[in-house]
Amino acid sequence: MADPRGLFIVLEGIDGSGTTTQARLLADWLGGQDRSVDLTCEPTRTRVGALIREALRRDGPDFDERALALLFAADRVDHLEAQIVPVLEAGRDVVSDRYVLSSLAYQSAQLDLDWVRTLNRYAFDPDVTVLLDAPAELCLARLETAGRGGERYEKAQLLEQIRLNYRRIASTLAQEGQRIETLDASLPVQDLHGRIVDIVKALIRE
Repeated sequence: MADPRGLFIVLEGIDGSGTTTQARLLADWLGGQDRSVDLTCEPTRTRVGALIREALRRDGPDFDERALALLFAADRVDHLEAQIVPVLEAGRDVVSDRYVLSSLAYQSAQLDLDWVRTLNRYAFDPDVTVLLDAPAELCLARLETAGRGGERYEKAQLLEQIRLNYRRIASTLAQEGQRIETLDASLPVQDLHGRIVDIVKALIRE
C-alpha cells in the first residue's frame, strides 16, 4: 500500500469484553484529533456478514464449524478489498471491532488452529491489536445486564476457553512480530478508554 497510509487499529476480546464500546470511543477520539477515521466491524454488514450473524444466533441454523470458519474468511476478504484497503490507502484510519484474531480464538475452540490460520493467510497485520481481557463470567453478566446474549459461543465454559485461546494465540503472534497490547477489560469504561488512547498516541508519534 502506498504511503502515507492511515492507521489500522483492531479491538479484540470475547463477547461482553467491551470491544464495540471501546472501538466507538476510540473512533470518536481519533476524529477529535482531526484525523479522518472509519469505524467498522466483523462480521460486516454485507450479505455474507448477515449470514454469519444469523448462524451465530443460538437458535440459528445448525452450521458446521468448518463452514462458519470459511464464511468468516470470505467476509474478511470482502471487508479488506472493499473497505479497509481503500480507506487506508486514502490516508484515513480504520478502527475495526474484531478481525483475524477473533477467528483464530473462536474457531480454534473446535477446529485445528493451523487450518484456521491458513484460511486467513491473505489478511495483513494491523498496526496494533488491542486485546481486551476479562473473565467469561464477568462478560456474560455484562451481556445479561445489557439485555443481550444468546449467541452460539455465549456459554461460560466455552467462552472462558476462547478467552484462554485469545491470550495464548496473542502471545504467539506477538512473538512472531505482531504488535498486540493486552488490557484489563474489567476496568471502568473510561479508564480502559484512556489506556487505549495512550497506546494509540504512541503509535501516532511513531
